[in-house]
Amino acid sequence: MTGDRRATRRLHAGRVRPAVAVAVVLVLCMTGCANVPTGGQVVTGKPAEKAERVDDPYVRLIPVSPQPDWTPTQVVSGFLTASASFDDGHKVAKEYLSTPNAWDPGLRPYVDVLTSRLVDPHVEQTSANRATVHVTGDQLGAIASDGQYTAAPKSFDVSFQLAKTQQGVWRITGLPGNDKEGLLLTKDDVERAMRTVNLYFFAPDQHTLVPNGIFLPVVDRETLPTQLVQALLSGPTSWLDGAVQSAFPKGTRLRGGNVRIDKDLAIVDLTQEARGGNVERMSAQLSWTLRQLSEIKRWRLQIDGETVTPDGTDSTQSVHAWDGNSPDGQDPDEQIRQTAYVAGSSGFIGTLQGDRAQPVVTGPAGRLSHPAVSPNYQELAGLSAEGDQLVTAGPVAGSPTARVVLNAHRGARFTAPSWSRDGSLWTVESTTKASWLWVRRPGKAPVRAAHWGLAGRQVLAFHVARDGVRAAVIVRIDGRPEVQMGRIAVGAGGAPDVGSFLPVSSELQTAVDLAWRDYDTLAVLGRAKRDSPTLPYLMPVSGSAITSLGVGALGEPRTIAAAPGAPVLIGTSSSGKDQVCRQRPPITSYSPWICPTPARDPSYAR
Repeated sequence: MTGDRRATRRLHAGRVRPAVAVAVVLVLCMTGCANVPTGGQVVTGKPAEKAERVDDPYVRLIPVSPQPDWTPTQVVSGFLTASASFDDGHKVAKEYLSTPNAWDPGLRPYVDVLTSRLVDPHVEQTSANRATVHVTGDQLGAIASDGQYTAAPKSFDVSFQLAKTQQGVWRITGLPGNDKEGLLLTKDDVERAMRTVNLYFFAPDQHTLVPNGIFLPVVDRETLPTQLVQALLSGPTSWLDGAVQSAFPKGTRLRGGNVRIDKDLAIVDLTQEARGGNVERMSAQLSWTLRQLSEIKRWRLQIDGETVTPDGTDSTQSVHAWDGNSPDGQDPDEQIRQTAYVAGSSGFIGTLQGDRAQPVVTGPAGRLSHPAVSPNYQELAGLSAEGDQLVTAGPVAGSPTARVVLNAHRGARFTAPSWSRDGSLWTVESTTKASWLWVRRPGKAPVRAAHWGLAGRQVLAFHVARDGVRAAVIVRIDGRPEVQMGRIAVGAGGAPDVGSFLPVSSELQTAVDLAWRDYDTLAVLGRAKRDSPTLPYLMPVSGSAITSLGVGALGEPRTIAAAPGAPVLIGTSSSGKDQVCRQRPPITSYSPWICPTPARDPSYAR
């Protein structure tokens, strides 16, 4: 599932550069670039609420046409450089081909992502007029035509066929694998010429939106609205296909082929197929997708030239409407009031109020560790001290009776329980060599998932996102705990199908625990280096660089809790005593940690 993470061959450090084939930098990319993870998979872009925008300034290169005296190696190198520019339909790159019109990658090409460009190629000249240029190196992964990036580290070995024209100049006659549409781009090429953006589709509840991150080529700012809407109408990527739904009827297209822009107003005119769709849900998808563009403040939905709105009144809509469909599932004001729960030092389960833990569950339920409260606050789940029993108690108010709902097999342990917003309870039973995913639907007994993509792996943590469609895990790969993400689909008869797990980031040497901070970011406990201490980090699920969180000593961090708009909490042990730490004040990532509460295993109610 994760592929071979050790490439068998390394590309040399230098580059072959024709003297005049170096592209010219026009604009520096300040923010919003598409970061390619060296060992991960991009599954979502930056949320619209953050400062970074997909239409911010970016690096643009002016490709150079081939020169008459260039060798086969220089022609191939020049072609690869020019193909990284999407201007004018790869017009300059086509000049390197003997039959330019036979190659048209378009704006949604399949891309092989390499570590670096052509280096020390092996040139085999079969005659005075024909040659083969062999290129070897390391490949990081690939971007499919739907924009989905998948990490697939492996060695790379391709060949270009060249011949001299009647004018005596070298031109490419055959691309690797006779590929008519693909591109070979380096990691730097992708980060310069593409953006990570979100498309939004509905979870099975038909209310909650789920972000679907793609890589989108950037030609110019004017085409971005059209590119975004066309990608949205194309449907989800292969990674989320079958797990989410689109409100746009099949065959719906942009009428006239583009989104019209009038100052800060975007006019989205759809073809008549859209009349069969739900206007409210289509509006929610468009609103969340278009809000990523800073220049668009309002938009208007039309079908076959006629303006339509859910309420039939206002002809324009704000891009910040439809917040009720947020992937985080809550209004911002409600998110700030998130309730945190902890396991108290004397055995009770309590809420965290300021620096104190206020008991809310005592008696038999006090045996619980890793407390997790259901979305309706009516039921508490947790583990036994040894982690070999899944226990529930409810309702939370009063003195509930705890009962064991699952016993682990000998030598197995459960991950901390996780609730999804529909009231389902999830946990993974795991040994060092295998794992089983358990789910208990409301009012039903726990059952194993019909399909579990990590059955042959040890799983150390499992948490469902608030959208109910994505799941983040810590899984042991080649002896190292790694953060990965999968998707939750509904199989035959309503049985869960949980799979397609791929790495999020390769920046941590090891991971200890994780939690969803918001729909775009994980809070993770881990070590950046083998000899470094375990620390908290914020890890974007886009695969962008991780950032450290807070400053100061934390003892031995063991568990982490996070929620939208709420401070990150750390369960740690210091001098043999359990403590819950938080930042004071939690305004910036660099606020200091304080550990005033004698408790353990913090969590937020879902």
